[in-house]
Amino acid sequence: MSTSSPEAVKKLLENMQTDLRSLSMECKKKFPPVKEAAESGILKIKTIAARNTDILAALKENSSEVVQPFLMGCGTKEPKITQLCLAAIQRLMSHEVVSEAAAGNIINMLWQLMENGLEELKLLQTVLVLLTTNTVVHDEVLSKAIVLCFRLHFTKDNITNNTAAATVRQVVTVVFERMVAEDERFKGIVEQPPPVQGNTNRRSVSTLRPSAKDAYMLFQDLCQLVNADAPYWLVGMTEMTRTFGLELLESVLNDFPGVFLQHQEFSFLLKERVCPLVIKLFSPNIKFRQGSSSAASPAPVEKPYFPICMRLLRVVSVLIKHFYSLLVTECEIFLSLLVKFLDGEKPQWLRAVAVESVHRLCVQPHLLRSFCQSYDMKPHSTKVFRDIVNALGSFIQSLFIVPNAGNTAAVSAPAGGSGSGTQVAAQGGQGTGGMSGALTTQAAFEYRGTWIPLMNVSVQGSAKATYLEMLDKVEPPSIPEGYAMSVAFSALLDLVRGITSMIERELTLEEEAELREAHPDQERKPQTGAHLVWEEMVSACWCGLLAALSLLLDASTDETATESILKAELTMASLCGRLGLVTPRNAFITAICKASLPPHYALTVLSSNAASLSSKAYSIQGQSVQIISPSSESHQQVVAVGQPLTAQPQGTVVLTAKNIQCMRTLLNLAHCHGAVLGTSWQLVLATLQHLVWILGLKPGVGGALKPGRAVEGPSTVLTTAVMTDLPVISSILSRLFESSQYLDDVSLHHLINALCSLSLEAMEMAYGNNKEPSLFAVAKLLETGLVNMDRIEILWRPLTGHLLEVCQHPNSRMREWGAEALTALIKAGLAYKHDPPLAQNQRLQLLLLNPLKELSNVLHADIRQKQLECVLQILQSQGDSLGPGWPLVLGVIGAIRNDQGESLIRTAFQCLQLVVTDFLPTMPCTCLQIVVDVAGSFGLQNQELNISLTSIGLLWNISDYFFQRGEAITQELEREEEALQKQAQERGETLNRPFHPAPPFDCLWLCLYAKLGELCVDPRPAVRKSAGQTLFSTIAAHGILLQQPTWHIVVWKVLFQLLDCVRTSSTTADKEKIESGGGNILIHHSRDTAEKQWAETWVLTLAGVARIFNTRRYLLQQLGDFFEAWEVLLNHIQSAALSKNNEVSLAALKSFQEILQIVTPVKDLDKVGDALAAMGVPPVLIDPLSASGPGRPLVRSDSLVEHLTRYNGAELQALPLGEESALEDSALWWSAWNTWYRTGTESTRPPSGPTEKLSFIPSQPFLTALIQIFPALYQHIKANFSMEDLKKLGVILHGAVSVPISSDASPFILPSYTEAVLTSLQEAVLTALDVLQKAICVGTENLQVMYPAIFEQLLLFVEFSCKPPQYGRVETKHVANAKYNQIQLFAPAEWVALNYVPFAERSLEVVVDLYHKTACHKAVINEKVLQNIIKTLRMPLSLKYACPSESTWKLAVSSLLKVLSTGLPVARQHSSSGKFDTMWPELANAFEDFLFTKSTPPDNLSIQEFQKNEAIDVEVVQLISTEILPFANFIPKDFVGQIMAMLNKGSIHSQSPSFTEAEIDVRMREEFSKVCFETLLQFSFSNKVSTPQEGYISRMALSVLLKRSQDVLRRYVEDERLSGRCPLPRQQVTEIIFVLKAISTLMDSLKKTQPENVDGNTWAQVIALYPTLVECITCSSSEVSSALKEALGPFKDFMQPPVSKVQNGES
Repeated sequence: MSTSSPEAVKKLLENMQTDLRSLSMECKKKFPPVKEAAESGILKIKTIAARNTDILAALKENSSEVVQPFLMGCGTKEPKITQLCLAAIQRLMSHEVVSEAAAGNIINMLWQLMENGLEELKLLQTVLVLLTTNTVVHDEVLSKAIVLCFRLHFTKDNITNNTAAATVRQVVTVVFERMVAEDERFKGIVEQPPPVQGNTNRRSVSTLRPSAKDAYMLFQDLCQLVNADAPYWLVGMTEMTRTFGLELLESVLNDFPGVFLQHQEFSFLLKERVCPLVIKLFSPNIKFRQGSSSAASPAPVEKPYFPICMRLLRVVSVLIKHFYSLLVTECEIFLSLLVKFLDGEKPQWLRAVAVESVHRLCVQPHLLRSFCQSYDMKPHSTKVFRDIVNALGSFIQSLFIVPNAGNTAAVSAPAGGSGSGTQVAAQGGQGTGGMSGALTTQAAFEYRGTWIPLMNVSVQGSAKATYLEMLDKVEPPSIPEGYAMSVAFSALLDLVRGITSMIERELTLEEEAELREAHPDQERKPQTGAHLVWEEMVSACWCGLLAALSLLLDASTDETATESILKAELTMASLCGRLGLVTPRNAFITAICKASLPPHYALTVLSSNAASLSSKAYSIQGQSVQIISPSSESHQQVVAVGQPLTAQPQGTVVLTAKNIQCMRTLLNLAHCHGAVLGTSWQLVLATLQHLVWILGLKPGVGGALKPGRAVEGPSTVLTTAVMTDLPVISSILSRLFESSQYLDDVSLHHLINALCSLSLEAMEMAYGNNKEPSLFAVAKLLETGLVNMDRIEILWRPLTGHLLEVCQHPNSRMREWGAEALTALIKAGLAYKHDPPLAQNQRLQLLLLNPLKELSNVLHADIRQKQLECVLQILQSQGDSLGPGWPLVLGVIGAIRNDQGESLIRTAFQCLQLVVTDFLPTMPCTCLQIVVDVAGSFGLQNQELNISLTSIGLLWNISDYFFQRGEAITQELEREEEALQKQAQERGETLNRPFHPAPPFDCLWLCLYAKLGELCVDPRPAVRKSAGQTLFSTIAAHGILLQQPTWHIVVWKVLFQLLDCVRTSSTTADKEKIESGGGNILIHHSRDTAEKQWAETWVLTLAGVARIFNTRRYLLQQLGDFFEAWEVLLNHIQSAALSKNNEVSLAALKSFQEILQIVTPVKDLDKVGDALAAMGVPPVLIDPLSASGPGRPLVRSDSLVEHLTRYNGAELQALPLGEESALEDSALWWSAWNTWYRTGTESTRPPSGPTEKLSFIPSQPFLTALIQIFPALYQHIKANFSMEDLKKLGVILHGAVSVPISSDASPFILPSYTEAVLTSLQEAVLTALDVLQKAICVGTENLQVMYPAIFEQLLLFVEFSCKPPQYGRVETKHVANAKYNQIQLFAPAEWVALNYVPFAERSLEVVVDLYHKTACHKAVINEKVLQNIIKTLRMPLSLKYACPSESTWKLAVSSLLKVLSTGLPVARQHSSSGKFDTMWPELANAFEDFLFTKSTPPDNLSIQEFQKNEAIDVEVVQLISTEILPFANFIPKDFVGQIMAMLNKGSIHSQSPSFTEAEIDVRMREEFSKVCFETLLQFSFSNKVSTPQEGYISRMALSVLLKRSQDVLRRYVEDERLSGRCPLPRQQVTEIIFVLKAISTLMDSLKKTQPENVDGNTWAQVIALYPTLVECITCSSSEVSSALKEALGPFKDFMQPPVSKVQNGES
């Protein structure tokens, strides 16, 4: 709430009234006048409040009256009343309602109170309020108020004194603040100062404004008072102290410098009053010498007085700081005095405050610059600036060199224990303090036994003094040990920091300005004045600084202090460098370098430099300042022990923590200020190299140094302290060289030259000894190169040239690093984003890659390894953008030789793999051929089989790539070709390139094929196999891209040439067994000789060529010499098929099969897919997603499908579909047939000689394959296939089936003998015949002549069932009769004949089938095929149970039946022609041999089996009864007679009594006899007897039968009767049963026949049997009974009533 707001005013009025009331209450009794005054005051206030709107203004006007009661109250001198009144007055003042008059009254009243000594603190407070709240107090009133305060300062009461002092200070400030405010108000109003009257010594005050005048008077009087003169204005002062006066002067000068600088009057006061005063007061200090006794001196010297002296120095500091420009001459005096005060003879406290003052100057660099300009640069002037610096330096030195009595104690036992104490403390770290002060680590300087502690005296950059601030001390304080040193140290550092930062800031601004204005054509401007000043400043101070800093650096035991010193040296070195002052720059750098290395370390670069410096000594005012040599017995913590870097081994050297710290500074210097080092790089780098060596840092990736173990054993010892530091050091080392990117070209060359010369030294040292070399220079060359990639061209040649030399160094570690550096640079160079990019800057790219190629000339394997690893990484990172650099890179990859060892080859190969999988699309197409060559060379190297194999895989990938990018590659190559052609013409040469006439793209393919061809005949089987597969796959998959003429080269130059080589190698290959293939690899027995391994290659090659002929036939046919090629291929197939190696021969046939499977093309290609399939292109390629080689998907240059259709279209249109094509085709097929025939004949011809010389019997699979070829081949030659050819075929088929199998293969081919299975060869043979007969079937009439020949062939095979064929004279174990005894598989016989039964049986089925179809054919009838069949079947039929296999005769029977069912009608039809005459006797014999066989059934035949066999016999009889006998008219009579005789024989079937019972039992074929009997009867009765002979036979047979029956029955009845209980013999019972059954059969037959057909005799004989039958009823055998029952049954038909013969005479 402000004092003028209505509420405040209201409150003020209320408070005043309250105050007045209180006053009237207090004074009621004692002081009535006061009471009245108070009451009238209340009235007055009320009136003012009522009448006026602006109450405050009204109050101020009437303030004298308002204040009056209170003043009277104070006059009472009653404490309570006085306090009340003073409070009220203060309230009025604070509301600013006091007028000037009232203020005067108040001050007078206060003066009275002061003189009475009442309420002193309240008085001071009131004065202060009065003067600070408003400005109504002026002139004398003001001076009276100030004097009042001064007076109160000198009372007896301490509190009052202090309060008064503070009030005085505040009041003085207020006076000057009023003046400043006044100046502000009048700013801009220019006044004409009145002319100065006369030349008074005091400047007239009349020109000043009121507030200024007050200030002027006050300041003038202060000077008077300090000088102990009477004041002019402050009337009434009683006493004053000089110290208080000086303090007031200082505060005014310090707080209001503007007042003195703006107003001449005040400036005059400074010059005329203040300076002389100061100089006068200084005099005792100047004359005083410490230690000079007063007795000796003529006049006693006034001793310096600390409080005055200290305050004087403060005033001087202020004067110099603010008014230097006014008081140049005076300041020179002051500064010279200051320098003198630092003198060793002055008292300690004086030196201390002097140093503090100097420190205050040192933090003001601009001031220092002014000194330099005003004094040092003026002729005949004191060199003040230089003196200050040198004085500081000699002051510091004096502290070490002249220890005063106070310090000697410290020297003898620093910090409570000999020198070792601090060392222990330093190592123990901060935590050890606590037992006693002795062990706390204290920062200190120590030099040759003098120990000076270092205190923390001020914050950097601010001179916070201690003794200059001791305003309350009267006696000089005791200065703690080391204080002066600490301040001097701070001053020194602040001086350096200030100067350097100021100059550098201005330099930078100037450079920026120059950059803005710079025009390239302008000359460099001559050095400006500013430059001269800077150079002068540096020249003036560097010697002193270096001397002091080097000493301090040597003496410092504290890390922080050391850091500060080093920083100072560093900034000075950098500044000298920037200003181009070489000597001081090198001096500072040398100092840092020496401090980094162990003491007395022999390093020539440094010693030469240091010698030139140390010879100079600088004198400072007669004192000589030496550049002090280092004290060796420094108490430093040892952190590392290492080897010095020298050619001759020496002892170890020690590095201390300080050395490491200096090293870091050195790094920092080089890092941040490299640009200004110039020739000093040599110094810096040499030092760093030695340090790095001692610390045992070794270079790592990218040239950064990492801690490594020294090679020479445990010579390098590092403490943990330094171990943690090492990574930091190494990273700074790296950053140092990283920062080289900011150097200009000249500085960069300085750096590179320095590094190269260091490196050459290191190389020299590494010659001839196996010591670990120093790799510092190489590592750093690498780092420098890496960071300067943007301008690599300017340093590439010197850099790489030097590194290539290093790569050839005999020391392996050295050259390894040379290679590491070189390869890293190349990689980085390629990876860097240059401007313009490398792609457009071919020259730069080749420049970068060239050293990589140069490395191929180095013989050391380790270097080649690095080179290849580099290539690999370049490919991984920059492969896409190599462009014109490809030939170079591929050249490096391909520069491998067999003698280079596995690992090199492996690395080189990795590179190649990467190229092929990832980079084919990015390289110029002209490089593709190089890729093929390089890949081929890896295939041919013999160090590492896997690489050879993989490289073949790469060739496949390459081919795939060619295929997919065909279009693009073709275009690019053709463009290139044109350009080359043009060049060649200009030179008048012919174009030289492999396969020249072919187009360039085709040449690329041919190169690929040629390479693969070379690999196909490699000595290693695995390589051959892989190469072969690849070659054929790529020709098959990609061949459509080739132009037609190119195919000619492919066929003759690539494929046939390859076949020839392989054939030759195979036939000459070694047959020796190869022991297991190196290591533990086992070789399968099928591959354990070279011959067998070559056989595999032959197989592959032949198959591949055949496949190409198959898939590319239409294309090849247009080449003109296709027939010759075909013949050559067939010739190869034949020679392979006839080779004595099963694998090869079989494979040859497979190839043969393949080339026969050619389809005739469809004219209308509706689907491209079909076309592709027809061309043998795997359909996978059509799918655009999967159609990429291994590796990255390839972007198609054009649609593959279109491509193929286009090629296809070309092929198909060119197809010759006319007559000549057919002719040509048939020529090809007949050529193939001849080959087949020759092969078949050769391979199946049995050996002629004796079996011992068994040469080679073809295997079953081979023969099977051979025969299987025929059907396919036949399709093409059937038109002209003649009988002659059929015979040739038959010979081969027969031969093939006859070949036995080797006993060791038999378990796989032979079925177990219980199964009836065909071998695949037999199947094939039958298939071949089947194909033939099908062809004949649909063929023309003249073809059908061949049927009989086929039957003949088949029947030959049928005979095998009973009579296996012979193969030459080879002894074979027959398995034919091995039905019961299993064959011994590994029996001594080497060859086992096959089980021919299934084959014969199958052949028989085929015969039946075929006959069924062809029975009516003319040829079949004419050639007596039926007869031949029957004749052939006779053999198994007659053997019956003696057949090798039971199934044979059964099948023979069923076949006979089937054949007859077809053939008999045909025979009857042609009975007249006589073509079948010879057949009937054959048939009769066959029946006879079968039904009444000479072979006996096996003993173990079961009843069921017997019955089944009997049923078969019955079937035959039934056939006779249905198919032959009914047609007796068409059949020759003899034949019928034979049949009847046979039936008779069967029906009678009398048993010879020699059989045992059991045999009789089984062998009585009742059913058979019954059927024979029935047939006989039926035939006898049913036919009208055509000839008497027939009837006679039949009748005779019957009567014999009946007679026999009668005899048997009778005999049986008798025997039964005689035997009584005894059963009759089994055979007799059987016989009677048979007879009974025969009778019942006869009865049945008679019933069925026409009565007129039966002879009367027969009836009579039948009826005559009846009584005999009846007699048998008594027999005991149940079997007989049941048979009897059946026999008696039919007789009922004869039981009729007798007919009377009389009736009509009929019977």
